[in-house]
Amino acid sequence: MPPHPNLDPELAAGLAHAFLPPVDLAAMDPAELPPVRRRMRELFDAMPPATGPGVTVTDHLAPGPDGGPDVRVRVYRPDRPPGPLPAVYWMHGGGMVLGLVEMDDAMLAGYVREVGCVAASVDYRLAPEHPYPAAVEDCYAGLVWLAKNAGELGIDPGRVAVAGASAGGGLAAATALLARDRGGPPLAFQLLVAPMLDDRDATPSSAEFQEAITWSRGANAFAWRAVLGDAAGTGRVPPYAAPARAADLSGLPPAYLDVGELEVFRDECIDYAARLARAGVSTEFHLHPGAFHGFDAAVPDAGVSRRAVAGRLAALRRALCR
Repeated sequence: MPPHPNLDPELAAGLAHAFLPPVDLAAMDPAELPPVRRRMRELFDAMPPATGPGVTVTDHLAPGPDGGPDVRVRVYRPDRPPGPLPAVYWMHGGGMVLGLVEMDDAMLAGYVREVGCVAASVDYRLAPEHPYPAAVEDCYAGLVWLAKNAGELGIDPGRVAVAGASAGGGLAAATALLARDRGGPPLAFQLLVAPMLDDRDATPSSAEFQEAITWSRGANAFAWRAVLGDAAGTGRVPPYAAPARAADLSGLPPAYLDVGELEVFRDECIDYAARLARAGVSTEFHLHPGAFHGFDAAVPDAGVSRRAVAGRLAALRRALCR
């Protein structure tokens, strides 16, 4: 695939050395997912701890939704916390069909050090074995557990943000909707990094990126079918599955959204940010020029990547460190 004419030059140069997703979901049979997940698990199990100094990591089990299986929540805390701290409750990416908590260890440990917070990451169930509403209900169950155990975890329950990237960003947005509609736990902020929000495959950017450096239109369609089955793209999809379908975005916590110029999710993120603002939700939005999906993880030293990460950290500090 020839490079897009708008591709950032530093990202283009870095692609030669970048670690990109090793699977093409657009061409995959769902039966191939379990071995891919096993290989990912083996890869991360073989790696040394990625959290670095000054951060203690513990795994906990939260009661599952509706009496279902317990939900693992990994908590990252500074070794010597000064008192009740704000918290970032994180949901990993992977299209709701791949991914694991461990892949964000280094990033979340960095949040703990740079923001001065506790971080927690939820190990939600994956589709198609566990279709909607398994993932978002797991995420909500973990949030309820976090709020109930705030004192033990050293968390200020009035300063909790939901956050995530890609599918995790969509789940974070959906978890914020659930928290609003179920009466809590209270949320101070939502950080949505290139969130996966809309199953309808109807935006100009969705049509534009039939092929992509990462996460093509076909991969996106595969993931939504895995999560929603034959309901994908129909009128039977609730907003807790695809937050772009929410008719009312009022009463949600302040939001920060960012997305790359050269990706499927561009237009649904632009639309969601604009709708949040029109609904009276204080919203900050960034469109990163020349950037593809997951650019900051693939080429972290590029200027656009450094700016994106710095912007997210600054937004969390402003929202939580008061």
